[in-house]
Amino acid sequence: MITKLLIANRGEIACRIIRTARAMGIATVAVHSDADADALHARQADESVRIGGPQASESYLDGDAIIAAAKDSGAQAVHPGYGFLSENADFAEACEAAGLIFVGPPAEAIRAMGDKARAKAIMLEAAVPVVPGYDGENQDPGRLVSEAETIGFPLLIKAVAGGGGRGMRRVDRAEDFSDALESAVREARSAFGDGRVLIEKLITDARHIEIQVFADAHGNCVHMGERDCSAQRRHQKIIEEAPSPFVDAAMGASMAVDAVAAAKAVGYVGAGTVEFIIGADRQHHFLEMNTRLQVEHPVTELVTGLDLVEWQLRVAMGERLPLEEEEIDFSGHAIEARVYAEDPGDGFSPQTGPVLLWKPALRAGEAGVRIDSGVEEGDSVTPYYDPMVAKVVAHGRDRDEAVARLVKGLRERPLFGLRTNRGFLIDLLTSREFLDASVTTAFVDRWVAEGYAARLTEAEDWHFGVAACVLAMRGGGDWFRSTGVASCPILLASGGTTSDAVVEIERGNISAVEVGEVNVELSDLAITLDQVRFSLAGTRRYATYLAWERDLWLDFDGRTFVFHEPDPLAKQADAADPARIVSPVAGLLRAISVAAGDRVEAGQKVAVVEAMKMETTLAARAAGTVRAVHCATGDQVRVGDLVAELEPQA
Repeated sequence: MITKLLIANRGEIACRIIRTARAMGIATVAVHSDADADALHARQADESVRIGGPQASESYLDGDAIIAAAKDSGAQAVHPGYGFLSENADFAEACEAAGLIFVGPPAEAIRAMGDKARAKAIMLEAAVPVVPGYDGENQDPGRLVSEAETIGFPLLIKAVAGGGGRGMRRVDRAEDFSDALESAVREARSAFGDGRVLIEKLITDARHIEIQVFADAHGNCVHMGERDCSAQRRHQKIIEEAPSPFVDAAMGASMAVDAVAAAKAVGYVGAGTVEFIIGADRQHHFLEMNTRLQVEHPVTELVTGLDLVEWQLRVAMGERLPLEEEEIDFSGHAIEARVYAEDPGDGFSPQTGPVLLWKPALRAGEAGVRIDSGVEEGDSVTPYYDPMVAKVVAHGRDRDEAVARLVKGLRERPLFGLRTNRGFLIDLLTSREFLDASVTTAFVDRWVAEGYAARLTEAEDWHFGVAACVLAMRGGGDWFRSTGVASCPILLASGGTTSDAVVEIERGNISAVEVGEVNVELSDLAITLDQVRFSLAGTRRYATYLAWERDLWLDFDGRTFVFHEPDPLAKQADAADPARIVSPVAGLLRAISVAAGDRVEAGQKVAVVEAMKMETTLAARAAGTVRAVHCATGDQVRVGDLVAELEPQA
């Protein structure tokens, strides 16, 4: 019996586990790093224990500290969530050795499936089809180059111990293989402490389909249908749905049989996911098995009506599966979108900062929507962990209704304080390709590469006009009067555009709005605490806003703009100066590739910054000589920090 549960995780998944544990009458213990001392999961648990510094290696990856926290708090069990130590066999064994229940599969099953080379061998023995490739023990770069040439391009380099897109690189040309291998090995060693890789033939025009399985310690194993995770960016899932619009009944049944066979082949117990890749020939191949609860488990919960965390806890307590296969019912369609703190307009760079406005609570009458959030207003997103802040999930009678509810749920929930991919998700969900279910694993990256950033809407004159009205009505700008008309000039910047606006008010009403030389026809403007209502060219519109310091955040139907009132006294270094190499993100400096006096060419790699599990390469923007290097490998850098300076080539 579990009466007290320690959750060895953070963010939305820790909050998710707390909800089910509370419903089952189980007391919860959170763990937190110094950066998360007042985080949402720490506030929601019955108690929270500090386990170390802000870096994951100092806290959420410190198994000894977590086990000590469980023992000291009197918890009988540890739930690892996903990520961090959830697929660490040594941690599972250490929990059991300490007399704690590990809410997950046996350590040996984790170890077998965590080693991708070993997993492929087990699948072959179990007659589960696998992707052709090289998974040998010889990791000499020369041998890997030779194997890559034999397999042929395009191909994937994948971390043997990895997952979640980390330690994975797509290589389309032989001449790019060595650099990609070096990057993948470095990232894998950093993320997993294991730099081994395998090489697989890249199946193009592919669908990523996974099967949810569940097994108990009594020999029972069931599946809960498939999920389609083909909408990915840089091998990272961003939208998942169940059932798959691509999979027919025969294909789904065949994959389910193979998924159950895979689980039984390793003596699996608990929640697991068997992932398959399907090419144009509609044949499925084993990709990997995730030996934990998946990020996207809510879509399965919505189509089955089951609580997978409750099933995990009951199985961990030695109970049989609550249902047999034929008792599991499926209803409707569910889709999940992952909201990340990243800026699509700046290469999806990770974002940090305060959460100034975010209202995940369901609205009155809002049906079929679920929000799993890891933050509340007043919290901060730091550079130390995964950039996902929330998941918005919707269920409907069919796919069209689920998509409509999800899009509406996203549009009605602006998040101010830092940029997110929310608008990008709305654009993707409403794209022709997504609506007609033709999205493959390559689609999103191609869509972005073909100019998505360029298609992002820059603020138009009327957006500037609304922003100026809000600031003017709230007392911003410098007022002067002429013939009974109060005028307020306001200088605003948004994106790469700066505009002069003038708002005129007569008898308490806005009588004119000019942006530059354009007269913006706004009328019927009304401002409340966080909403602005106005008419534009005869059409009534609404926007959500928030004024913070010298910034004004405005959201128009799911599209967020940030308007800044420039400080005329502030002088900033010219970030566009090609002689200055600055960090575009806050994070850890993983590598410095140059030293003072080195010659560099335009485009040459200078440094690598890791933020929120993503590597960002800093390159020289002009040829020249390195004048100075201002940072060292292992340093924490902030946005705009100067990493190196060049003496441009004459």
